[in-house]
Formats: sequence, structure tokens, C-alpha cells
Amino acid sequence: MDEKDLELLRILEENSRLSADEIAIMTNLSTADVESRVHALEAAQVIKRYSTVINWERAGNGEVSAVIELKVSPERDYGYDRIAERLSRFRQVKTLRLMTGTYDLQLVVTGKNMQEVSRFVSEHVAPMDRIRETATHIIMKSYKENGHTLFEQQEAERLPYSF
Repeated sequence: MDEKDLELLRILEENSRLSADEIAIMTNLSTADVESRVHALEAAQVIKRYSTVINWERAGNGEVSAVIELKVSPERDYGYDRIAERLSRFRQVKTLRLMTGTYDLQLVVTGKNMQEVSRFVSEHVAPMDRIRETATHIIMKSYKENGHTLFEQQEAERLPYSF
């Protein structure tokens, strides 16, 4: 992977809907070279998938999201990998990360309402072997997702100027 590949990745992360022609202009590569590089990055699973940032509040979905932090006892020879694999199988789990700090794993989960999220944590997550503690934080409102703001930015109001 070279600097051009990294540049392609940054561009695609910002806007994966750009055409190969548009990216070629931005990177000073040929369209064929852009297509070839993107295909190679997909084949190597550097690019895992393309997704859309959606403002669910504006879409009127009504789902609830929560950040769940977990203290976990790591498993000999596997560390956190096996428990992370088990957790990742749940459809409610949208994001799962290993972290430093007070908690070991962080999940972002969704449900129809707070009760469903609470039930998911209490019935499926907390009882798992090796989970020592959970902390649930309901997401009240998202202002930015994956680098994209979800609110309309107001134009700066011009202040009156007088002598």
C-alpha cells in the first residue's frame, strides 16, 4: 500500500459515491488505475463495505441507541477475541471495540425502545461468562456520525457595524 492508496481510502471514507472519474481527477491517477486500486483494496479486505450515514432522527425511525461498556475477564490464549466474536453475532450490536481505560469493550446497540435495549443487556450481555460489569448509556441525540454532521449548520449572523 502506498500514499496513493491511502489518499484513495481517505477520499472514499469521506464520500464513497464519487465516481472513478471524479476520484481520478482528485488524485492525478487514470480512471483505470483508480478502479484497479479500489478493486485490489476490496479484494484485500482493506475496504470492507460501503455504507451510508443516515440521520435516523430526521427519518423518523424511532429506534433507541445506547453505548454499552463492559469490563471483561480476558480468556487465556484468546484475550478478548472469543467474547467479542460472540457479542458481534447479535443483530442489536452495531459497533464493537476493544478499548483502554476503565472498561475493556464498548458496544453500540440499537433497539425499538429503552426497555428493549435494557432487556438485551440484562438477558444476553450481562449473563455471559467473563463479563464482570456493564454500564449502559442511552444516546439522546447524535450531532455527528462517522465524520459527518447531522444538523444544519447555521450561517454566521453578520453583526451590524456602525461608526
